Amino acid sequence: MRGGAQAHLMRAADGFFYVVKFRNNPQHLRVLANELLAARLGEAVGLPVAAAEVVEVSDWLVEHTEELTIHLAHGAVRCEPGLQFGSRYVVSPLEGQVFDYLPWAMMERVRNLETFAGILVLDKWTCNANGRQATFWRKSRERKYTVTFIDQGYCFNAGEWSFPDSPLRGVYARNEVYLGVRGWEQFEPWVTRVEELEPGRIYEAAGQVPPAWYENDWEAMEKLVEQLIKRRGRVRELIEEFRKSSRQPFPGWRIN
Repeated sequence: MRGGAQAHLMRAADGFFYVVKFRNNPQHLRVLANELLAARLGEAVGLPVAAAEVVEVSDWLVEHTEELTIHLAHGAVRCEPGLQFGSRYVVSPLEGQVFDYLPWAMMERVRNLETFAGILVLDKWTCNANGRQATFWRKSRERKYTVTFIDQGYCFNAGEWSFPDSPLRGVYARNEVYLGVRGWEQFEPWVTRVEELEPGRIYEAAGQVPPAWYENDWEAMEKLVEQLIKRRGRVRELIEEFRKSSRQPFPGWRIN
């Protein structure tokens, strides 16, 4: 697959296809932890993020699959076996089409375009240091597309687990997806769900991350969770900074 983590598309024992990121990917080990934790948080507030699972890749499979390699500056290495992160492919390649870009003229055929405002809530809360990634998919006989949000690996500032907030971080590349934003009502129910999310739910999501993905450093994970709990009340402020930025992303915003 494309992307800096050099993920592989694999079919798992449950019959679904997954985009699998390996522990020895070129980005950072913690990218796997970020992916799973951010996906669980997105699910908790009702966002259409790709289903995330822990995928076990055996020694035998790596040994007998030539393609399971990662290319580094000094040459290729084998993918590391064990527990990996899997992002379920949004629709089976046998059943439909997936695009990572749609021209604006086709955006009217996206049935849940309003969720771009919702994913902005998650990205600001988690300090996504990357541009927002999305896929548009439909089954073979459908006319309308559905957007599903993928690639949460750079939430929490990738491997740093810090929150260097910036107005233009964690946003989608094209302003057109925000044209429907008229005010805070377009960020509901997601912004309120984040603000009211019980700390126990956040700890529960963190507890699902395999400790090996953050080198068994529970103290660092606990600190990350504590930061997320504190940041629930800052999401509106961070969105407001984006609204006032040079991007001018919400031209339809009504000032009361």
